[in-house]
Amino acid sequence: MNISKAKEQVKGAVRAYLSKDDLGNYEIPVEKQRPLLLIGPPGIGKTAVMEQIASELGIGLISYSMTHHTRQSAIGLPFISRKSFGGKEYDVTEYTMSEIIASVYELMEETGIKEGILFLDEINCVSETLSPLMLQFLQYKVFGGHRIPDGWIIVTAGNPPEYNESAREFDVVTLDRLKKINVEPDFESWKQYAAGAGIHPAVMSFLGSRRDRFYSVETTVSGKSIVTPRGWEDLSKMLLLYEKNGIDVDEDLIIQYLQNTGIAREFAVYLDLYRKYQTQYPIADMLAGTLSDEMKERIAGAGFDEVYTLIGLLLGSADAEIRSCMEERSLLSSVSSYLKEYASKDRSLSPEESMKEMIREVEKKRTAGLRARSITREESDRLLRTAGILYDLTEKISGAGNFEESFDIIRKDHAERVRLHNGNADRVRSILDHLFYVAEECWGDGKEMLLILTELTADPHSVSFISTYGCDSYYRHNRNLLFNERDLEIKAEIKDLDL
Repeated sequence: MNISKAKEQVKGAVRAYLSKDDLGNYEIPVEKQRPLLLIGPPGIGKTAVMEQIASELGIGLISYSMTHHTRQSAIGLPFISRKSFGGKEYDVTEYTMSEIIASVYELMEETGIKEGILFLDEINCVSETLSPLMLQFLQYKVFGGHRIPDGWIIVTAGNPPEYNESAREFDVVTLDRLKKINVEPDFESWKQYAAGAGIHPAVMSFLGSRRDRFYSVETTVSGKSIVTPRGWEDLSKMLLLYEKNGIDVDEDLIIQYLQNTGIAREFAVYLDLYRKYQTQYPIADMLAGTLSDEMKERIAGAGFDEVYTLIGLLLGSADAEIRSCMEERSLLSSVSSYLKEYASKDRSLSPEESMKEMIREVEKKRTAGLRARSITREESDRLLRTAGILYDLTEKISGAGNFEESFDIIRKDHAERVRLHNGNADRVRSILDHLFYVAEECWGDGKEMLLILTELTADPHSVSFISTYGCDSYYRHNRNLLFNERDLEIKAEIKDLDL
């Protein structure tokens, strides 16, 4: 199965394992909760999926790569203790707590989060001395003499032997105690993730027309040749940062991430073309509604690669605006929820102290979430910006004579932020309208229009934007890809911003 389906399988199992009966007992006893084992090629996103699941379920995450561990760090150090049996004293070997088990308890103590995922990567690639202990752990959830705490689900991952020479097959007894999930690389699945992860539009455009370049692991006379989703994502981040800092990108950089000379060279050539079209087509003007007859003629005579790249440039630019607008809305929604909480605060505190108390709550939530890895980086940034706005409001209400006066200041400030946001949303909606205008003028209702509709429908940010603010052009052209509550699940929960 692909990584998206694997994620749903893992998430479903975790939710089931954490389900409790009326008495507060886990419905599946801890000893009967089979550890999960994901087996798949390297770099397809197994670790990223664990982070997403922990964030979506609001639980903790501890992750280890088992190839970095020795017998001592996994099981703990031995020591001699004295015990009495049948009236006689004996020297008994015991073990200090495993580093892995200890890290779970530390996270629980620091964050107050009592449930989570213990993710052990490269589980089938451990050393020979550690291998028997890992099999024992998978069967009995014990390292040395210490069990993992109840409420912590074991999820493991490994590579098939054909991808890792040190990988071992598990015996039948161990496999019979695991939930094994085989994962294969799949571009369509990764594309859904990439739409929300801000992958560079040049990467998306290249892979959209060359899907066989998405994943490649080969053995050549020069050694391993590797191209993975992880490599594409890491390269994307570097491309964005190089652009931001005005640094030139060359093939030498690309091959550091796409470790296949042919694919790296092919993408380097494509990136040069992408940059060329980026300068030759006035994307900003086109999305502002300006499309000259000369430009229409050029587009009409362009070949497939040029048209496909142009669509990628238009969508990439529009997506950046949509993403920024929806992040702004999410921030205002976050601020709104805290301001509503402020309105119900204990009036015995001064307005400033009430606001400072809320800021401490936000900072505590962010710190605990980062420590437990139960929030995404986007959520962390949102909480940081929320605290910043609350700090600004604290200064603004410093001269307020009473609580009612302070809340009137807060309400007016928030209303102005919402007004500015709605103006920005109107501007972004016009960008979408102009995108469809370009498509209508250049391609009519051809395959290019279908491609634009499909990409917008697959992107969670544009889905949220259109469902919130509407887009007449989208609805008008989307006859075949019906966009309504029955046909498309809106994942983003849109909250009321009014106080």
